[in-house]
Amino acid sequence: MVLDVSESMKYEIVDHKNPHRLAIDIKNANLKVDLAKLELPGKLVKGIRSGQQPDNTLRLVLDLSEAIKFKHFTLQPHQDYGHRLVVDLLDKDAKKQVIKTADSVIKNKNRDIIIAIDAGHGGEDPGAIGPKGTREKAVTLEVAKRLAKLINAEKGYKAVLTRKSDYYVGLEKRTKLARENKADLFISLHADGFTDPRVRGASVWTLSNKGANTEMGKWLEQREKSSDLLGGVESLQDKDRLVAQVLLDLSMHYSVGESLKAAESVRLELKNRMAKMHGKTLRKAAFMVLRMPDIPAMLVEMAFISNPTEEKRLNTSAEQNKVARAVLAGVKKYFRANPPDGTLIASLSKSKSYQVKRGDTLSEIAATFGISTKRLKSHNKLKSNSLRIGQTLSIPGA
Repeated sequence: MVLDVSESMKYEIVDHKNPHRLAIDIKNANLKVDLAKLELPGKLVKGIRSGQQPDNTLRLVLDLSEAIKFKHFTLQPHQDYGHRLVVDLLDKDAKKQVIKTADSVIKNKNRDIIIAIDAGHGGEDPGAIGPKGTREKAVTLEVAKRLAKLINAEKGYKAVLTRKSDYYVGLEKRTKLARENKADLFISLHADGFTDPRVRGASVWTLSNKGANTEMGKWLEQREKSSDLLGGVESLQDKDRLVAQVLLDLSMHYSVGESLKAAESVRLELKNRMAKMHGKTLRKAAFMVLRMPDIPAMLVEMAFISNPTEEKRLNTSAEQNKVARAVLAGVKKYFRANPPDGTLIASLSKSKSYQVKRGDTLSEIAATFGISTKRLKSHNKLKSNSLRIGQTLSIPGA
């Protein structure tokens, strides 16, 4: 239920029983809609009525068919919308459909590491176009899907795609999706072009608050700005100067440092597996999608579509799989060395102890902790598979 209001408000929501109903009180408000004309979906809400209190408080009452859970929040004005109050009514019957979401993963102990994968461009923004007509948006989406599939197959990891098909997503919306899904890392995939068709090779980019450190970076920054104009999305340029500066400064303290480590890990894997790299080090530019103070982020240029040879390779499953596997290898290497607290990978990386109970076998204990029997035996310097009740075993990190 969404209520459009003319200005910021003070409100209170109370759940009543016997009979079940939800009362929404909004201070100093008047109703400008005929509730009788509203269509009520489903059987949860039997009716909506209103009343004006003596202190000019508007009371909306939702008559319910049963007890419910609910949540509520306000939204600030944005584009064509003004202030809004949103009330979510949670149907208990809908809970039978269990869907694994990032929120549920975060709340669980030993949660998955969440990787946001951003397929560059999309929809009305095709990105760069190769000599044979290959569109960057198609290649990035295909590689993103392959990378997501590989990540989801790894125990302790979960992938989130910023787009799953050919549609445009604004640059700020991409980072917002990563934040909403509580991503531990953001990877934006691109296969850009350049004015010179001889330019080729893969590269990995991280945020530079001072702008691009190469002419290529300046070219790519300009392309990104042009892309965002298509969606009409706000950028940091539209915000207060001090706010924008604070956002950029915050990114330097945490996000940029971790971004450098993660990006270098991915760059080294690409260097070992790809035919050609563009540049010998990490590249830097002030890309909008990398401006996140709370999430390490990188932009991967898989190759140059403007180069005929690389355009041809990018259209093959073999090359797309090679890129996806290289990025995955770099990501896993980074998180093995820097596992977020509370994740399964962090748990597996730490040594722990286990006291043998009646009925335990060496192979079953090894399987429980996700290691081989041989490694468990070697780590504890055991000469046989025999165990005794009460014996303490040291469990090595995975």
